[in-house]
Amino acid sequence: MAAALLGWAAPARGGDFASLPGPETDVGYLARLLINEAAFPGERGYVSEADTRATMLSVLWVLHARAHWVPEGYKQEEIAGVRSESILDFVTAKNQCEGFSKGADGKRTVAPRVEERIRYLLAIANRGKAPGRFAGLIGYARELAEAYFSAGVSEEDLFAGLKVVEGVAVTGRAYSWMTGLDAYHPGGNFVRIPDEDRGLLGGNRFFTLRKEPK
Repeated sequence: MAAALLGWAAPARGGDFASLPGPETDVGYLARLLINEAAFPGERGYVSEADTRATMLSVLWVLHARAHWVPEGYKQEEIAGVRSESILDFVTAKNQCEGFSKGADGKRTVAPRVEERIRYLLAIANRGKAPGRFAGLIGYARELAEAYFSAGVSEEDLFAGLKVVEGVAVTGRAYSWMTGLDAYHPGGNFVRIPDEDRGLLGGNRFFTLRKEPK
């Protein structure tokens, strides 16, 4: 989700409260995805800092589940687009994460609009005399990415315990996310996680899977 910037003016430079490694690094690439998929203050879909952090965490859990928690009765390619143990391969797979792909040379790429938003958010994060919400959210994305590549995900998966959604037995965990509008659905055996189960985060709708595939 690349949320629209709502009339922000270019901020004055302050301290270096937030930074990211380059997109050529694993940490920098994953952190950019987590930031790109979450709404920041002033953007459509923003609710609170806690909601944005939950969005980033849940996106990371989706990628991790695709790599390591493929449910019985499913093939990894069916839910992730490719077969791999690297979560970054799911990010760059065709038609998976808009703005993130591999070039003809096989190297990971980030769309210019994504990098433009990242630069803008960093500029806001680094203005003023003390770190604020933007610096905290960017820092959280970086911390999640750094921790993942050293030790995995330590924070709780919000959807791990799901058993039934609107009368349908499900696998638990989320395996996809899309823009949080009713018109968007990944189809197939994906099941929309409703609002009462926190399925709408940061303007994104998360989806689990039917326990018994059709």
